[in-house]
Amino acid sequence: MSPELIHLFELEGKTVVVVDILRATSCMTTAFAYNIQSMKPVASLDECKALKQEGYFIAAERGGEKVKGFDIGNSPFSYMEPTLKGEKVAVTTTNGTLAITKSMAASHILIGSFLNIKAIAEKVKELDQDLIIHCAGWKGSVNAEDTLFAGALIELLIGDYEMGSDDATVAYALYQQHKGDMLAYVSQSSHAQRLKAFGIMKDIEFCLESDMYDVVPYLKDGSIVS
Repeated sequence: MSPELIHLFELEGKTVVVVDILRATSCMTTAFAYNIQSMKPVASLDECKALKQEGYFIAAERGGEKVKGFDIGNSPFSYMEPTLKGEKVAVTTTNGTLAITKSMAASHILIGSFLNIKAIAEKVKELDQDLIIHCAGWKGSVNAEDTLFAGALIELLIGDYEMGSDDATVAYALYQQHKGDMLAYVSQSSHAQRLKAFGIMKDIEFCLESDMYDVVPYLKDGSIVS
């Protein structure tokens, strides 16, 4: 439910689905749906900025806002721009890139969102390993929207997988309670309230759309590809 808890789980030999619904992994999914070449997740702003000299577009978000001096922020609509097709993007975000870097011991790291949830579920079944859903949360804390996604993915995997912890049981129960109106529930979350202050309600609505894209971004040699 948070990168602060991931040390409690054994990752070796397992598949990890990293999720940061608002908005990092939703951006990554959208980017590959619009045919970017690759994304390189990095931890720091300085590391990201340095990659500009290597031909990368650079994207950075801190606290929900685009960082000054970078090409792109953290809106999925930014990744629909035709100028990004076939390009490389270096990205650093408050929560999502941290969850990716803390998942490195896994056999496979997939990038999940509601936008590609069915494609992710099918790839998980194909890989046929134990699964950890790694929620990015918010600055170490649990958040509503990532936990909700975890419950939704669990629902798609029931019958093929068994829940192995109370974390999964809680996430599944949360999704069952709110799947009829996810927007109403997520709109009450603390992170959605922060984003609303920036006037980007359309991002929140978009990131809760299910199964829009048939892409499976995954980590390979330090970069995300599809």
